[in-house]
Amino acid sequence: MKICVTSEGEALDSKVDPRFGRCQYFIVVDTDTLAFEAVRNPNIESMGGAGIQSGQLVAEKQVKALITGNVGPNAFQALQAANIDVITGVSGTVEEAVEEYKKGDLKPTSGPSVNSKFGTPPQN
Repeated sequence: MKICVTSEGEALDSKVDPRFGRCQYFIVVDTDTLAFEAVRNPNIESMGGAGIQSGQLVAEKQVKALITGNVGPNAFQALQAANIDVITGVSGTVEEAVEEYKKGDLKPTSGPSVNSKFGTPPQN
């Protein structure tokens, strides 16, 4: 099964990025083999809509679950529409998050964990 973890880097030993829409990377992991693909997030600098655009990118990867620190309401709705389980409040490394998921220690959340402007760069 494929899952996605937001990441601050390109490897399994990278830290989980606490942001979804503006995370540095999406790590798409096969939970059976730990084979993975690191996808640089093209939405980091978006003026708006980063959560929805990131949700669409993740949905295109055909993952079953998304593991992250936080997710806003628009992204949450986009991920739910794609039938992707959303798991928030996760920290540590990507590999630790995958192992916790495989053990059944991580459960899907029932709603967004932050408001719609969380992680947006301040405007000057």
